[in-house]
Amino acid sequence: MVQLIWRILLWLRGGTLNLLILAGVLLLIWGIFSPVGTLVWWVKEGSENLGFKPEEPKNLPAGKKSNFVAKPSNINCYIVFLPGVGDFSADELTPGEEEFLNRLVKSHANCVAVSDVFPYSAANESLGGRRPLAPLWRFANRADGWLDMADVLIKIRNLWRFAISADDRYGPIYNQGIATAIIDRMQAAHPIPQSSNQPFKIILIGTSGGAQVSLGAVPYLHQWLNAEINVVSVGGVFAGDKGFNVSQHIYHLRGRRDWVEDIGRVVFPSRWPWTVGSPFNQAVRDGRYTAKISGPHNHDGSQGYFGQDLAKGKDISYVDITLEEVNKLPIWSVQKPSAVRQGKSD
Repeated sequence: MVQLIWRILLWLRGGTLNLLILAGVLLLIWGIFSPVGTLVWWVKEGSENLGFKPEEPKNLPAGKKSNFVAKPSNINCYIVFLPGVGDFSADELTPGEEEFLNRLVKSHANCVAVSDVFPYSAANESLGGRRPLAPLWRFANRADGWLDMADVLIKIRNLWRFAISADDRYGPIYNQGIATAIIDRMQAAHPIPQSSNQPFKIILIGTSGGAQVSLGAVPYLHQWLNAEINVVSVGGVFAGDKGFNVSQHIYHLRGRRDWVEDIGRVVFPSRWPWTVGSPFNQAVRDGRYTAKISGPHNHDGSQGYFGQDLAKGKDISYVDITLEEVNKLPIWSVQKPSAVRQGKSD
């Protein structure tokens, strides 16, 4: 067995093409079996959550804790951050993402940040948790040197969860699990207002595949909570159906050098302009969808939306630019409940 593993590693070292071939094979295998975990979650506990019932928040798994401390007073806004497909767990934000959220919360004293939702697990369980393939994911996450490309395995695995969220067959189950996790972590960050006389706001900020998962969770959050829900896509890749009918507004920020975010409007028919009846195009016509250039961002990395390098020709970093653009959005005051859009669920 050891010799076999060593030969495989030597073969992978032979070139990027070999790694891509292996990734393609794994992609097909995971494509067949990826919904199984979601269905198992549904059988174990998801079917008990057809409606939201407030309960004591669950404890985070050992060694996993939120990066943010709940504020004790006048909280009426939850900023829920869902990261991209390269994420390994709910407690591994990049330094730029942590800086972004910390500074965003400081700018809005009425808001609390929720950063401990893993958008690529319906059970909100990290890849290093109680999983049959946990050793593989831990290896891929920690690999360095010439093996550092092994993290592509994590991205492929998470891409399939992204695809499940957008799928009409398994998406409703998966997205309900994510919505349940969001509510659980919101409650842990600060008790959710139960009175209709206490309007509050949920701002879902998703980057890359996290934008799709955010939109997938919106119909359930809308059904279970009396809140105004806005979605902010930061270089997000998303379909054009789930979440668009019941979001107050959807904002999409895209960098001038980000070609990855274009994939969504190419591969998802609901984003095509001639599918005039899709929820996405209805939101465009109603003025509830706004897309704008965020700046000179790449999709990720040191010059991505949360990159800490100085932007070319500027004296501020890429994450500074993103923070400025998000702060400019007209989403930071809570409207009265009567003003919140009451649409039909997807």
